Amino acid sequence: MIRTMAVVGTGLIGTSIGLAVSRHGVRVHLLDKDEAAARTAAALGAGVLGAPDESADLAVIAVPPGAVGAVLARMQARGLARTYTDVASVKAQTARDIWKSGGTSASYVGGHPLAGRERGGPLAARADLFEDRPWVLTPSETTSQDAVNRVFEMIALCGAIPAIMGDRAHDDAVALASHAPHVVASLMAARLEHGSRASFRLAGQALRDVTRMAVRDTELWNDILQANAPAVAGVLRELRDDLTTLMATLDDLSTAPLDTRGQTLEPMVDLLNRGAAGLAAIQERQVADRQTYVQVPVPEGPGQLVRLLDVLRTLQVEQEDAVPRYSAEEDTLFLVFEVPALRAGQIVRELGGAGWNAESVSADQVSVARNAAGRAADQFHVA
Repeated sequence: MIRTMAVVGTGLIGTSIGLAVSRHGVRVHLLDKDEAAARTAAALGAGVLGAPDESADLAVIAVPPGAVGAVLARMQARGLARTYTDVASVKAQTARDIWKSGGTSASYVGGHPLAGRERGGPLAARADLFEDRPWVLTPSETTSQDAVNRVFEMIALCGAIPAIMGDRAHDDAVALASHAPHVVASLMAARLEHGSRASFRLAGQALRDVTRMAVRDTELWNDILQANAPAVAGVLRELRDDLTTLMATLDDLSTAPLDTRGQTLEPMVDLLNRGAAGLAAIQERQVADRQTYVQVPVPEGPGQLVRLLDVLRTLQVEQEDAVPRYSAEEDTLFLVFEVPALRAGQIVRELGGAGWNAESVSADQVSVARNAAGRAADQFHVA
């Protein structure tokens, strides 16, 4: 069980981790070369200033990717903690840096919480920043199971959902899902530096959406892009090829006679259709992620259903979202409710810890339950 933690780096992520675990009684020690940042984090309630007198159970290295290796080696040399993890958004280069810096891999678990905000610093920190968000771990072959278990426990305290990935698979995934989009947003925002006053007057939601993730902390993002350069370059290279095709089509349209322009539209229409297909794919994935159901048997006896509904409310599951299902074969009443796929496992575990025998069920069972409820309403003319 984690009783003490150290957080090295009190920016948005480090301070948010301190706030999250402090709520559960963990004593957090805050370290940062920026005295103002550390004191701000402490004043917010993220922990206490300074290193612990004895080795902490877990230390989180919350510094930019390029600094993780050196900082980890220093912290391990001083015995700051028994287990270490980091929050860098690039893992393969970080692992190489740790090896070069002489860090010990057995007590280290690579980590990356996929959560953030548009602004950084301790004042932007939130205790609920990681709730229901993926938190990737990239343990090496030499990482001890005890180290992994301690980081799992911290992730649970933060309300996040752990996922195990390899270093390179992680970096390829975030290049497409995060790093390249930030770059594209910055490139579009750069067009505005010398924009006309008329353009600014006409700026609407579309421009705000496409530039919202433009890089503000250029020092941090220089570090990230250096560390994940091959993967990001691969995504941007494909984007460049599509832009080249689109530009050629637009140039042709600019010079073609009006009565022949329809003949040159195909490449542009194809690109727009592919964009629509990509958007539909991620929306379908998000919908699929929501189609996860949890079933809980309701014991016989007065007050049992009410007690279960009270527990569900603490897990942000509303009474109206639950569907009753009666199994004649088992002579048991069940409550079935839909939850995000990322939360399903956590909710089942929390219900189990509270004494309820919860399990995941298929959408077919939910459909049967809803149809049965509908037939009962028709039979008894329930309005």
